[in-house]
Amino acid sequence: MTFNVTVLPSGRSFTAAPDEALLAAAIRQGIGLPYGCKDGACGSCKSKKIEGTVTHGPHQLKALSHEEEAAGFILTCCGIAQSDLVIESRHVTDESAFPIKKMPSRVSAMTRASHDVMVIRLQLPASDVFKYHAGQYVEFLLRDGDRRSYSMGNAPHMQTTNPGIELHIRHMPGGKFTEQVFGTMKEKDILRIEGPYGSFFLREESSKPMVLLASGTGFAPIKALIEHMQFKGITRPAVLYWGGRRPADLYMNDWVQAKVAEMPNLSYVPVISDALPEDNWLGRTGFVHKAVLEDVPELSGHQVYACGAPIVIESAQKAYTAAGLSEEDFYADSFVTEKEKAQATT
Repeated sequence: MTFNVTVLPSGRSFTAAPDEALLAAAIRQGIGLPYGCKDGACGSCKSKKIEGTVTHGPHQLKALSHEEEAAGFILTCCGIAQSDLVIESRHVTDESAFPIKKMPSRVSAMTRASHDVMVIRLQLPASDVFKYHAGQYVEFLLRDGDRRSYSMGNAPHMQTTNPGIELHIRHMPGGKFTEQVFGTMKEKDILRIEGPYGSFFLREESSKPMVLLASGTGFAPIKALIEHMQFKGITRPAVLYWGGRRPADLYMNDWVQAKVAEMPNLSYVPVISDALPEDNWLGRTGFVHKAVLEDVPELSGHQVYACGAPIVIESAQKAYTAAGLSEEDFYADSFVTEKEKAQATT
């Protein structure tokens, strides 16, 4: 037995089994629902239930509170249909659903970008074209069945001249995968990946000015967006706000400065929250999401693309909607850690 799920206002539909998460069913059938972590931790997949019955698996209250659930909101990543459904999800798109593939990859290069960030390049099978949108991510398939997610830091067209994908990996002390990256991993190692995943990518049909907000390695998908904008000749005004604790955390600052020189529509505001005297930092200080509001106190008529730590994403979304930003114009990829994913409730 399966249940029919209709998504408004797009009118698209798919079927879901009684034991299958709605998001998994949608992905399987090429329906581009919005999502991020897929683990009930970030809330990116939150949708409104119009008709039908849904039960939820484990999830965090910050992703879906009891009050929101009572008001009819659901998380498609852990929501399971118990009847035919009608849901509302305004970010559904046709083009977001590239085929998801499992494939081997070879580590072709490893570059220490800062004391705790490694940029690695993966060589993909030459016989298997890997299509993705700038901003999406892949998952590493670990031997014990666990998975780790990282966004592509290069736009798809870059593979024409420099095949493979680029990932920015921050060292998490004690982390199962990052300890391997910063310890035993070496060039030519073989890793299994699956993707592309995620609904974070540029909405090219819009002409609205853009705020690109990144904290830490949240810069990786933003970098891919910038490369894509330059390649496609997109001239919408865009300003990048990149935040870190210390100046060294802006590990590709020179790359950004070079892009600003090449792209008249792009500007850049680096923001440091915990500079020390020896850093000799003379730029903006404080929380990166607040720097945006200092410069653009009225955000109606803008689009925001935000990536990085969950606290930054959550704070930005709340503050920016209060400053006039439409909820439909806030696109985010929250970098939820495994520890944060484990803090689930039912």
